[in-house]
Amino acid sequence: MGIGQSALLIETANGCLLFDVPGLITEAAVQYIRARGPLLGIVASHPHMYGVQQQYSQAFDDAPIYVASKDAEWVQYSSEAIRLWDEPFEVATGIWLHQVGGHFMGSTVAVWSAGAEGRGVLLAGDAIFPVADGNVTFLRSYPNRIPLSAAVVRRIAAQAGALEFDRLYNNFSGTVPSDAHQIVQYSAERYARWVSGEYDALT
Repeated sequence: MGIGQSALLIETANGCLLFDVPGLITEAAVQYIRARGPLLGIVASHPHMYGVQQQYSQAFDDAPIYVASKDAEWVQYSSEAIRLWDEPFEVATGIWLHQVGGHFMGSTVAVWSAGAEGRGVLLAGDAIFPVADGNVTFLRSYPNRIPLSAAVVRRIAAQAGALEFDRLYNNFSGTVPSDAHQIVQYSAERYARWVSGEYDALT
């Protein structure tokens, strides 16, 4: 179902945050979440992950669905549970949402300060994507391999650079288990140099 994405559930002392819903809703999934406390909110990293977010909201007493204002036009099913947002904010205790753009204008990441034994975790969706060599990459379109410009990638890296995290998860079970902050900066600069033509002599 969906495009094979993985959902991420963050547990806090006050309840849970669902970041990128599964491709379908099942009773087993609902019971799993319910057993871990109230659902404080639902966040999609970008419109490809909107899917069944309304159905999950309804299953949890209309839990709020946080949608980046820049991507609101992509919402296919309206809901009174939807909360539009623009500026970074603390969606649950110790979890902050930030819009970094790139893949979509409102592409969203979440920073969980208590994650990775207190070193911090970045839930990056498709905005920052782990790759085979242990680094990360950035694309406008993954199926079509459409790149982003050097300026946009450096902008995303600058935004990520202001955040505190050591581990990174994407929405397809990809992980940078440690040193993710440094790896994002290195990868962004590598990417920017390639797309700007600095290494054309090697091609």
